[in-house]
Amino acid sequence: MEELMKKVLDTITRAGLVEVEVSARHVHLTDKDVERLFGKGQVLHEKRPLSQKGQFLCEERVTLIGSKGKKERVAVLGPVRKATQVELSVSDCVALGVKAPLRESGDVQGSAPLTLEGPAGSISITEGTIVAHNHIHVPEDVAQMLQLKDKEHVSVKILSERPVTFDDVIIRVSPAFNFKMHIDFDEANAASVRGFTLGKIIH
Repeated sequence: MEELMKKVLDTITRAGLVEVEVSARHVHLTDKDVERLFGKGQVLHEKRPLSQKGQFLCEERVTLIGSKGKKERVAVLGPVRKATQVELSVSDCVALGVKAPLRESGDVQGSAPLTLEGPAGSISITEGTIVAHNHIHVPEDVAQMLQLKDKEHVSVKILSERPVTFDDVIIRVSPAFNFKMHIDFDEANAASVRGFTLGKIIH
């Protein structure tokens, strides 16, 4: 059965089909900000692994506070990073009163400020809040198979009951990646992404 599943997945991949995952609002924190929000000496505790190697959902949660409102119990993802980053959908930004730019993860220079609150304290970041650009994590062997290049922009047709084609999807290539496309909840709702959904890469 395992060998059969491997062959099925290989056939799907060779056809340029990628599994679409929905990424909810979440936060990445530095070591220093973990201590500011959760207490001196505190570290992140893994709740469950995510689809990308080494990434995990944490037990810890934070509250996001904007000029128009707040979002409570927002997920924290680990491991810690060099810069604190908040990833929101456009709908989240409207509800919070935040003007966050569309950016790739990690590109936070000049992005929006926001206040984060935890059980031990709060922090106000001057930049770091973004709307994450939709993208596809591609392992190197799959990139070679499908002739995809790092930082290339492609289109992806979502194969759902409400087919939508997303243009300008960023390809990110690394040997550490698992082959997945990431979109936010606004994009998922627009395309009726429910459960296991595939997207067809067009380039």
